[in-house]
Amino acid sequence: RDRFWAEDHDAFDTLWTALEVLTRVMAPLAPLVTEEVWRGLTGQRSVHLTDWPTQVPGGHGADQDLAAVVDQVRSAVSTALGLRKAHQLRVRQPLRSLTVAVANPSAAQPYADLVAAELNVKRVELVADDEDAAGRFGITQRLAVNARAAGPRLGKGVQTAIRAAKAGSWRSTDDGVVVTLEDGTDVPLLPAEYDLTTVVDGAAGGDVAAAVLPGGGGFVVLDLALDDALLAEGYARDVVRAVQDARKAAGLRVSDRIDLRLQVPADQVAAVEAHREFVARETLATSFEVTPGDELTVQVSRVEA
Repeated sequence: RDRFWAEDHDAFDTLWTALEVLTRVMAPLAPLVTEEVWRGLTGQRSVHLTDWPTQVPGGHGADQDLAAVVDQVRSAVSTALGLRKAHQLRVRQPLRSLTVAVANPSAAQPYADLVAAELNVKRVELVADDEDAAGRFGITQRLAVNARAAGPRLGKGVQTAIRAAKAGSWRSTDDGVVVTLEDGTDVPLLPAEYDLTTVVDGAAGGDVAAAVLPGGGGFVVLDLALDDALLAEGYARDVVRAVQDARKAAGLRVSDRIDLRLQVPADQVAAVEAHREFVARETLATSFEVTPGDELTVQVSRVEA
């Protein structure tokens, strides 16, 4: 949104290209809606008279490595949002930090700021998904031997292997998993004979929440501790949301500047004043008055150019 307010031409060009291609792709499925969007977007006669989108000449399709990294980043964001929801922490409430453990943290590093913005956290730490990180946050792997799959090969020894797996007497190797029986015998397991899952045992403490990424390919740890500064910023963001709702109810355009008058609970006046610049910038308020009251009330009026 900030890029559009700043009239960033690259942002407009990217949006136009995405909408133009998407409209052509959707045309067979939503002919009337896409026709209206197309005409307004391009000024041309009909989307149904255009060609189907084709790959850019010289292109080589999707970058599979890039797609894998982006999928991992999106998975981390989705998992962390689930932690927020589970602990009843709205996204408007900023949090101190998020730790993301993945196999290749350097590949995901360029997206750290994007993750921070999506989750409203002050800092994103990317670490390698290894034993040190797992031990730091109480993340463990659990081996379950599939008796039905391993039974025909191991025979009666499958029950001994199951007990050893439950006791934690196993290790991962480049070829898979090896279970060590009570007599010291190593029993390699085939991929179809076991399930290896990553679990959170809660050792990270009460001020953090952790969750395993889908498929067990890493984990996220969200710092839940809230101090006065974070709470104040969270309230300021709630005020911004209330002002945006008031702008919408008043029928104002996105670019309209406003005169803003707020009445907030007396114990929250300091929070709003501390983030006065942020509230004014996000709501396009050219003047801003705050008075104490019983509850939050918002008055907006359009400033004539």
